[in-house]
Parts: sequence; structure tokens; C-alpha cells
Amino acid sequence: MPLVLDLQRDTEQRQQHIVDTLVDAFRDLIEADPRAFVKKFRKMAGDPFAFYRGSACLFYSDVARIEDPWVDERTDRVWIQADLHAENYGTYMDAEGILVFDVNDFDEAYLGRYTWDLQRMAASLALLGFKKAFSDRTISQMIETYARAYVDQVRFFHEDGRDDEFRLTLENTDGIALEVLHAARAETRFALLDRMTNVEDGDRVFAEGSGVRRLEQAEYDEVCDAFLRYLDTIPEGKRQESISYGIKDIVGRSGFGIGSAGLPAYNVLVEGKSQALENDVIVSMKQANVAAPSRVVTDERITSFFEHHGHRTAVSQHALQSHADPWVGWTEVAGKGFTVKELSPYEADLDWEHVSEPDEILPLLRFLGQATAKIHCVSDAESEHSLVEWEVEEAITTVIGGREDEFIADLVQFGTEYGEQCRDDYRLFVDAFRNGRIEGVPET
Repeated sequence: MPLVLDLQRDTEQRQQHIVDTLVDAFRDLIEADPRAFVKKFRKMAGDPFAFYRGSACLFYSDVARIEDPWVDERTDRVWIQADLHAENYGTYMDAEGILVFDVNDFDEAYLGRYTWDLQRMAASLALLGFKKAFSDRTISQMIETYARAYVDQVRFFHEDGRDDEFRLTLENTDGIALEVLHAARAETRFALLDRMTNVEDGDRVFAEGSGVRRLEQAEYDEVCDAFLRYLDTIPEGKRQESISYGIKDIVGRSGFGIGSAGLPAYNVLVEGKSQALENDVIVSMKQANVAAPSRVVTDERITSFFEHHGHRTAVSQHALQSHADPWVGWTEVAGKGFTVKELSPYEADLDWEHVSEPDEILPLLRFLGQATAKIHCVSDAESEHSLVEWEVEEAITTVIGGREDEFIADLVQFGTEYGEQCRDDYRLFVDAFRNGRIEGVPET
């Protein structure tokens, strides 16, 4: 099956393609803040996995060329997380107060082939396994374990029909996934507030510190107005009492990860469910980036659905999480789309630095496969969004048919071969970056 790419093997041409793709994707942000991209690219130069995390645009420029027999007219356009790699899983507190282990980070979420999520995840596992010096056999087993859990869970949803009730929680997980959930459960709102705020004159305000920027009055007022407009985007069933949204303080924020370089952001401190200081809530407002798959998915029906990428990010999260954070919404600041969500103390990321042996990784990958199946299958016609008008689990089950083993083998092949390609691309990227060949990024 032709899932493996026929990429340009000429080194100079491939390097130029990498550079051109990165510059095309980030040109406006590079022009706005070149130093932020020195930091971003320096992080990406750390190792092939970090490079892969920061170059989703390159991945989509490659996979968009594939003639994929595992998709049809329905499975070609479903909701996808779109930057699915091994580090984009963790916990959140859902709208019903339940701690959930799930896919996280919806900054790139969009509509596209369901296989794009699986392929991106498979290649990330190949890179992770290589970083840990696992054998080729073990890496193949990792991808197969993940893929089989995905296929089995999709088929279960098709037969059972209750995908919106499925959650990975303290009650039905074990091993590393359960450890991450316990770590999140041990956190408190008070500890988060204590790290980021001070109490002055009887009320709470943001503390000064690295990455915190005080706003001039005009910008403060503009962000305040944007926050008030955001309140109208919260789904009716998730709105809280009006006291919850009373603004106490606003600051500018910087210093985010690889994917958010150059994107303006603000933190808003609000009252919470009562006037008790321990119930204050910190809300993040971050300018949304251009989703990587939107560069190759140009269907007018999809592009015209979204007001801007802040709207796109929030709507995607609601579609992919059946019990999403009740604070998720969107707004605009200075004509740019922003995504709004709570800065929650209960978000704990999966940390692979402390997961080192196959016998603990393989059970974890089964949960990751189940979580991936869940986000795809809850986002169909029964959601409040009209872009996917069919039952995703039925569509995927039909297109795979009885060829599960062949489908899984193809994902293993793609993951291992694209992981190898990414290691080569990483070396070309580092050479271009350190020699000042990326337009607009200062040589250091």
C-alpha cells in the first residue's frame, strides 16, 4: 500500500523545501518577533523529536501528496487533533468534575483524513523509540500496539454506540496513565494561585515575574473588552453565575513552548464561583496559530465555517472532547483570533523522560490508541457542529473492513520510514538554521 512517501532525495533540494515550508508557515510571526523564532528553532534543534514537534507544516506538505487507500469521501474529512505525537496526551478536569486522561493541545486541530493523526503519531513513536535506543522490532511493536488499540476501540464504538460516554479515568486506567491522573489529582487551585499571584490590599493580583508583562491602560481596556465578548461564546449549558467572570487583573504573557513562538497571549484573573480568594480562576487568552492542515485542506465549506483560528481552535476542542472544559471559547484582540480557556491546575502532561522500558510503554500505548479513537468518534453528526454529518466510527470501520492487520502493518511501515526521513530532515534543518539560511531569523 502506498503510504510511504516518494520524497525528493536530493539533499540540497530537500533542505530548501524544509526551509521554504517553515518560512511560508511562520513568515508573519517571524517578522513580528524574530528573536522568538531563534528560541523556537533552537528548541527544535535539540533532537529529531523536538524538530518533529515544531514542524507540523512540513509533515502536512509531505502527507498531502499520498494517495491513501485507507480513506474514502467520508473519512477524508473528519475532525482531527492534527498535531498528534507522543507528548500531546495528558489530563484535564472535564465539565462534570471528572479527571480524564486524554489527547490534549488542540492548537492545530482541523478537519482532514483520520489517518493523518495516526500517521503523525506513528512517526513520533518511531522517533521516541529511536531516542530511547529501542530495537527496530520494539519500535514496530510500539506502533502496532497503539494502532491495534485504536482499531479495536473504533470497532467497539461502532457496535456499542456510546462513544460520548467513554473516558479514561481513575477508575479504568492503570500503570503510567493512572500515575499521571494521580499527579493531576494531587494538584490544587490554591497552589497554582500561590505561584502566579499575590494578595494585595485584601484582593488577589498577578505577581511580577519572568514572562509577565504589565499592560498600558489602552491595551488593558482592549483585552478587557475582548474578554467580555468571549463570554458570549461559552455554550449555554456551560455558563456559570455572572460573578464567576468578574475581572480582577490582566497581564501579558510570553515564554510558551515550541508551537506558540511569537504568539501574543494574556492571562486574566477572574472571581470564580464565589468571592473567596481560593476560588479565583486564571483564564488564558492566546492568539491562535494557523492550523497546519489548513494549508493543504482548502475546502471552501470548511474554511468559511470558521470566523478565525481562535474560533477554529475552540470549536475543534468542543468537537473532539465530549465533556470539554467549560471555560473554552474565543474572541478577538486587535483583529486577531484568540482562544480562551482556563489555566487549570489539573492538567498534567505525559512525561516520557521517566518512561523507559517497553513493558511499561506498551500498556500505556493501548490507552493512547483508545484516547485517539475517542476523539475521532465523538466528533460526528451527534455533536453540535455540522461539518461532519455521518457516524465516524461506522465510516472508519467500513473503510478498514476486515483488513485490520494490513492497515496496522501499513501504519508501522509509514511510522518507521517517516521517522527515518525526519531524522535526515532534522540534520538538514540544523545545518540551515545555524548557518543563517532561514529567511528573517537572525544568525547566532
